[in-house]
Amino acid sequence: MASLPPVGSRVSIRYRLPAGTAHALTDVIGELQAVEPVIVLRTKSNGMVEVAPADVVAVRELSIVPVRASEIRALEHAAALAWPGTEQHWQDGWLLRAGGGYTSRANSAVPLDFSATVEALPPIIDWYRQRGLPPWLALPERLLPIRADGTKHTRVMVTNLTDAELDPAVMLSTTPDAAWLTGYQRDVPAEVLTAVIDGEVVFASLADTAVGRGAVTTAPDGTRWLGISAVHVGAGQRRQGHARRLCRTLLGWGTQQGATRAYVQVLSENSGAILLYHSLGFRLHHHHRYVDAVSLIA
Repeated sequence: MASLPPVGSRVSIRYRLPAGTAHALTDVIGELQAVEPVIVLRTKSNGMVEVAPADVVAVRELSIVPVRASEIRALEHAAALAWPGTEQHWQDGWLLRAGGGYTSRANSAVPLDFSATVEALPPIIDWYRQRGLPPWLALPERLLPIRADGTKHTRVMVTNLTDAELDPAVMLSTTPDAAWLTGYQRDVPAEVLTAVIDGEVVFASLADTAVGRGAVTTAPDGTRWLGISAVHVGAGQRRQGHARRLCRTLLGWGTQQGATRAYVQVLSENSGAILLYHSLGFRLHHHHRYVDAVSLIA
């Protein structure tokens, strides 16, 4: 059986029908209510559909509510401002970001304007080559008709913000100190971590157990978004609620900065992080991936 997302997700399931029926397969879309001993979905009409796990042929997770391409573009714009690298350049509707090669987000081009097309790839490739960097494209789904599978498939999950209390044990700072950088355990320069365009950034730490980053930026449609990133918990401290406490404080901080919605970008195979954010109220908004621009014109 194909793997299932957490209970509460909206999914499309294709499954086998009993022998002798008019069609061998059928599809159902609904909110996942249970996964064992049988799969239970609540459909739009509030009807319940049960599916035996052995009959499932394919599963596709859907955004919790229908999402327009314009909403994907607006959120991706806010996210790009929140992790822009140390150098930026607009090229025919694409925002090109460079940060010395540290992190994919800070070193990729994302199509943020309606005018962005694949015709801009040659100058994009040249811009990155001048900086000694591979020309990675950050491609949100549905914004461009590019079929390349790419790499680092990512789920963008969102939630609405409400008032939240800040945990007094979680320390907040506008810059990452030595202890935060040690806890992050990734070799990323402070100038890349602190970079943000027209927004605010904060670095959260919980004793010697967990660290994380929050950034609030504004999308073109006026929505103030909090982006949570760089969350890391020490290997010996996991599954003890530290990441949850830290993220709740970042959500509270974001509310204080005027954010009304929050997002996270999680690698699709990072099941632990997906479950954590799902339990905090985050649901799938859209997917994106990274594609080498050279592969599209070779």
